Amino acid sequence: MKKNLFLSLRFVSLLLVILAAFSCSHQHDHHDTLDEKPINIILMIGDGMGFAQVHAATLSSGEPLTMLNAQYTGSITTHSYDNLITDSGAGGTALATGKKTNNGMIGMTPDSVAVPSMLDIFAENGKSTGIVVSCGVTHATPASFIAKNVKRSNYEAIALDFLNSPVDVVIGGGIRHFNQRKDGRMLTAEMEEKGFTYLNKLPENASAFNKLLVLTDSVHPVSVLEGRGNLLPEGTKLALQSLSKSKNGFFLMVEGSQIDWAGHGNDSAFLVNEMFDFDKAVTEAFKFADTNPGTLVIVTADHETGGLTLIHGENKNSIKFAFSSSDHSGIMVPVYAYGTGAKQFVGSYDNTDLFDRIMKVAGIQLK
Repeated sequence: MKKNLFLSLRFVSLLLVILAAFSCSHQHDHHDTLDEKPINIILMIGDGMGFAQVHAATLSSGEPLTMLNAQYTGSITTHSYDNLITDSGAGGTALATGKKTNNGMIGMTPDSVAVPSMLDIFAENGKSTGIVVSCGVTHATPASFIAKNVKRSNYEAIALDFLNSPVDVVIGGGIRHFNQRKDGRMLTAEMEEKGFTYLNKLPENASAFNKLLVLTDSVHPVSVLEGRGNLLPEGTKLALQSLSKSKNGFFLMVEGSQIDWAGHGNDSAFLVNEMFDFDKAVTEAFKFADTNPGTLVIVTADHETGGLTLIHGENKNSIKFAFSSSDHSGIMVPVYAYGTGAKQFVGSYDNTDLFDRIMKVAGIQLK
């Protein structure tokens, strides 16, 4: 009896050792993947999205958002060069270039010196590049990756910068600033001369396009509640189809633009539906990362809008949203990292440091 018990215990101990060894080996392989240099980088920006917006959408849906499946989480500060509360121009510029600037400026330092964005840098290093947004493409955040201007509202000048940008895929609104201009130029035709295919709606498939310009609305697309449809998630999927043909990999920036507008309006229904829409785009990015090793997805924000908190609520139908402001706040915002190199993005740091970490994990040494 004692002998049999002794043998049984030895068998169990041996089994546990084997299982532990297998677990460690499997975990080691997983972390090795995360230590590798990503070839594809997808940066997703929820404009105005703080931790409260993420949690509010999760509570409203009853299920965690896809972005919460990220393997690693961090947080970033968002102040601009001249203000503790950033605007989207300075916030976008910090993410895009790693440089602080004054509120209202894009793509340059406070002394008006133009600096390259990560889109410019990745293109210089042989990667295809793209942007997909649910606003006009000349708006502050996308403009921060494309243009250099002392004033974010110089939309027609910003549209001109698209002609000289190395960007390969552009999806969003903003036809007016390209074709209904004071100088009479038709920039969509000029971009077609540079090899772009111009469309005013999303194609069914984008794998055949090397350079694609999709401008769906005069300025900004309507909200999801007003019938925008799947412009952002489907646009993300199509951009990935087009960009993934590059042998050297790609950089894609995706912005959930109207989360910010919902915060400005203190509109909870508008807010959660824009969050759901942005998270659908995140789902497309995570799915791509799952099937394309060497892909890093970063989900973050340029700032928080509305000073949102959640009070009361016994269930998702009785949540009470409480906004403390109709403007931006200065609180830290989340960073969710998924895929190759993701563990380099944990901790709390400044928004300019996010740029530095992306450059480092991609193996790019700046001059």
